[in-house]
Amino acid sequence: MTDRVSTPRRFLMCAPEFYDVTYEINPWMDVTVETDRDLALRQWHTLHQTYLDWGHTVDLIPPLPGLPDMVYAANGATVVDGLVYSARFRYPERGAEGPAYQKWFADQGFVTHTASEINEGEGDILTVGDVLLAGTGFRTDRSAHAELADLTGRQVISLELVDPSYYHLDTALAVIDSDPASPAIAYYPPAFSAASQALLAERYPDAIIATATDAAALGLNAVSDGRRVVVAPGAVDLAAALRARGYEPHPVDTSELLKGGGGAKCCTLEIRER
Repeated sequence: MTDRVSTPRRFLMCAPEFYDVTYEINPWMDVTVETDRDLALRQWHTLHQTYLDWGHTVDLIPPLPGLPDMVYAANGATVVDGLVYSARFRYPERGAEGPAYQKWFADQGFVTHTASEINEGEGDILTVGDVLLAGTGFRTDRSAHAELADLTGRQVISLELVDPSYYHLDTALAVIDSDPASPAIAYYPPAFSAASQALLAERYPDAIIATATDAAALGLNAVSDGRRVVVAPGAVDLAAALRARGYEPHPVDTSELLKGGGGAKCCTLEIRER
């Protein structure tokens, strides 16, 4: 079995101080279902502490009133080689999040680029080795993929999402190892168009194929440091598959945040400085 190696990561997170479900912009959201903000905070703090216990660096952006989805930090921007590509949200309910995250990065001294095209950050843009996998179909326009390629000089591979329950790429595909020498992913094929399924199968023949149970638990909204992987407790098939490949799955409950359509990855924006 391959010896997996953890690499230090830098993450940005936002505490769910103002978390609530007050509108519906994805199939997971239901304004008639009560949310428990205290429980959301406890679950978020457990995730935050997990990263700290693993030795990773976690920066915090202050939450802003009126932005209940700001907890989903991964949607706030994409950071590649220290360059920040801002989010430009599809729905006006989340529109102010993009500038808020961009300002935080600018205040920290990062070079930021204000996106011209609609994109929802790492929700739809995932770094796998030397390439960027980019989702489209529900939230991010394909034109943003071209803008990102021009900006970063990296290859951007477009993937079409077709199931509205998996409206962001990071709900249908997880990066398990981002090392360019051994890139690895897990994904749920039915979330993608036939053409995108064929592309993924060709490019990642050894990928972990998630089950419907994994997907329904939002199990692919996972965070890996190359050895340890935060997964949803309900993603039992995915956890077993990871363990069989030499990874260490660590279930962390984010069920209260799932009411807004997000899990561990949604709450975690990776800051890639090089």
